[in-house]
Amino acid sequence: MALTKEQIKNNYPLPSYNYRVSIDGTTVAFSQVSGLKVSYETTTYKESPVGGDAPGPVVMRMPAQSSEITVTLQKGIVRGKSISLYNWINSIQTNLVDKKDLNIELCDENGAAVFVWKVINAFPTGLDAPTFDANSNDASIESLTLLADRVTMEEL
Repeated sequence: MALTKEQIKNNYPLPSYNYRVSIDGTTVAFSQVSGLKVSYETTTYKESPVGGDAPGPVVMRMPAQSSEITVTLQKGIVRGKSISLYNWINSIQTNLVDKKDLNIELCDENGAAVFVWKVINAFPTGLDAPTFDANSNDASIESLTLLADRVTMEEL
């Protein structure tokens, strides 16, 4: 029996190419997003066993602080639009930074957002210019690296 359109829609993964990125509410076209990761460092506790018959210390591993969140965004350089990322990173000074929130929305086939990853209090730590190669006809891609406080995910 063939699957219905609704069954396919609800049981198959969404394609990763249909997404939108907005920085402080302004949509910016990026060709690649990576680093949307939530992880925790761990702490190991060792206790002496109760009684003298145990073979050694009791070892417990527990989650500790959340790990550093580094998000990388790549996009083609476009006249009149690419300078804003440079201006953002260029405005950073010691203890003075303009932190921004990002939304990365994974969309369905109609362009409606289904999931959103929220990157909270992000600021740029690096902006890599494209690699220039006279033997290539690839697009000029710049890469922006951000450090963030937190990443959350929700289904819309």
